[in-house]
Amino acid sequence: MKAKLALANGTVFTGESFGAEGETAGEVVFNTSMIGYQEILTDPSYCGQIVTMTYPHIGNYGINPEDVESSKPQVAGFVVREYSKVYSNFRASESLGDYLKRNNVVGIEAIDTRKLTRIIRDAGAMNAVISTTDLDDASLIRKANAFPSMSGLDLAKVVTTKAQYRFSKNGKSDFKYRIVAYDYGIKTNILRKLYERGCDVTVVPASFPADEVLKLDPDGVFLSNGPGDPAAVTYGIDNIKKLIGKKPIFGICLGHQVLALAAGAKTFKMKFGHRGANHPVKNLMNETVEVTSHNHGFAVDPDSLPADYEITHIDLNDNVLEGFRHKSLPLFCVQYHPEASPGPHDSDYLFDDFIKMMADVKVEVR
Repeated sequence: MKAKLALANGTVFTGESFGAEGETAGEVVFNTSMIGYQEILTDPSYCGQIVTMTYPHIGNYGINPEDVESSKPQVAGFVVREYSKVYSNFRASESLGDYLKRNNVVGIEAIDTRKLTRIIRDAGAMNAVISTTDLDDASLIRKANAFPSMSGLDLAKVVTTKAQYRFSKNGKSDFKYRIVAYDYGIKTNILRKLYERGCDVTVVPASFPADEVLKLDPDGVFLSNGPGDPAAVTYGIDNIKKLIGKKPIFGICLGHQVLALAAGAKTFKMKFGHRGANHPVKNLMNETVEVTSHNHGFAVDPDSLPADYEITHIDLNDNVLEGFRHKSLPLFCVQYHPEASPGPHDSDYLFDDFIKMMADVKVEVR
């Protein structure tokens, strides 16, 4: 079936539909990962976004029930150069196309994704519409321009859990630490990483009050990844302000940005963001370089960071701030994804650093 992708700048691509039929709108972005499309599709940080894969062949290993990062696809739409209808993987249970169709995700293939990526790179991420029902170029462009901008959007409230829950697996009970994890769009592999390190993790909604967190008396507080504009998550910023200095805190992605805003720093929208699994990041604390997984369209302004905080990580491609910590309080965060899924595991040590930070505070309290 014929499908069209229309950008807000007036560019229209004609291709073929795969996945669900219909129409969808969102901010069109690109991801440079060669593999990991299943994890990307189910990452809540992509809520409200139409994801373009720059690697040309997508779908050849199908979909399996184990490699999801949430209960369903979170993307607004999916764009690929060539969708592989034939898949081969002993773990696969269905094709990518069937998975998208079952979950009502509109996709388009057979378009020039290299051209699309260059447009996003040069002009910046912008709104777009994919449709199989309306093929009128002018109509689609109008719809793309009428769709709300990502700036100012609070999407954490859309993807967060509705109720508090405890992450459990295999009936484990010998936990060393108790953690409260704020769910701004948390990925399953983050919970696994904490669980594997002996953490009893209680996941709470994005707006969970700080005083209720303190009543739970955790050993540490984790701030998760998530979608949208961090400055719009005002309730999260207010709650974190009340927790700074009270409990050890570790933040990732949106959690990093919310923590920065709570500390008094500022955030800004990037031109086209970082999305991929091979971004080099320099650890300024030990002068090493890590290859990391990224997914963010906003960043922290390094010049706005208060004097009692210090930058710990920067992106070597564009010098964007990728991590900071407090100089005396037990608090640190990174913009990128140490849990990967997909991506390398160079930054896995950050979870160990969080464990050590909680252990050190426990010793001090004694």
